[in-house]
Amino acid sequence: MPDGSPSFSRPASPSLDIRHDWNVAEVQALLDLPFPELMFQAQAIHRATFDPTEIQISTLLSIKTGGCPEDCAYCPQSALHEDGVKAEKLMAIEKVLTEAKKAKAAGASRFCMGAAWRSPKERDMETVCAMIEGVKELGMETCVTLGMLDDAQAHRLKQAGLDYYNHNIDTSPEYYGEIITTRTYQERLDTLSNVRDAGINVCCGGIVGMGESETDRAGLITALANMPTHPESVPINLLVRVEGTPLAKADEVRPLDFVRMIAAARITMPKSRVRLAAGRENMNDETQTLCFLAGANSIFYGERLLTTPNPQAQRDRALLDNLGMHTTGIGL
Repeated sequence: MPDGSPSFSRPASPSLDIRHDWNVAEVQALLDLPFPELMFQAQAIHRATFDPTEIQISTLLSIKTGGCPEDCAYCPQSALHEDGVKAEKLMAIEKVLTEAKKAKAAGASRFCMGAAWRSPKERDMETVCAMIEGVKELGMETCVTLGMLDDAQAHRLKQAGLDYYNHNIDTSPEYYGEIITTRTYQERLDTLSNVRDAGINVCCGGIVGMGESETDRAGLITALANMPTHPESVPINLLVRVEGTPLAKADEVRPLDFVRMIAAARITMPKSRVRLAAGRENMNDETQTLCFLAGANSIFYGERLLTTPNPQAQRDRALLDNLGMHTTGIGL
């Protein structure tokens, strides 16, 4: 070892025990590991719980865009932001099912539908439930994100056949108030509790690059890993900076810092699907490959994520083929 180089002693082998008692200091210590060691630990856990060459594919469709009364600083769908996305009506059921058929033909095994609401109204629930039933009949898994849900709404979605409900916590509890003021952190947790109690799988993650500190990033992973049951899907989003939103000028995230977040999610939530979600459009193939090595095993597939771009399907197919990866369910 060259003079002056720091000594390194390998930590104990990573544990596959499912824990719900992580603290921020422990997660920060993971994020601070030398990169090769962090990747080794994440890959060891990933290989023990999943096929490391397998990727689950989801497609996301905005079924109701714009006009949201929330003030999430990252979101162009907020009616409170300058140059917000124009409000549109809820899509017709037939049009949604047409898009679902296209997604299935392109290789998606799960179809996700998002609506820009604070919470769904009764008249909307009937239509959304019909969409869920129609997508299920196509042989696909279903996921929706509709904002806050009460207990009765969650059970109604379950009866319609919903497989997953997405409701992100976005960031650490301590930083949350800097990003959103119209919905409390506890309200998000209450919706997740209602979803879980109804027997629906939880899809819950956060966003990196909103001006948060390293401690807040560790706090996000800690909050997710300490939920009563780990989310079945954990989307880790890279902020897409959109003009007209308060975060349009946010600093860029260094690619390896984002990869570290993927690895920390894999280590702390061994059996969850860790998903590369928003922001892939701004990642090169090498960064995405490192994310797969760090334990990401799910991606959104298609040209758009709600209102922001996503890598084109052809590019995704070429990357996965080049890596020798295969998809779950329906093949590409």
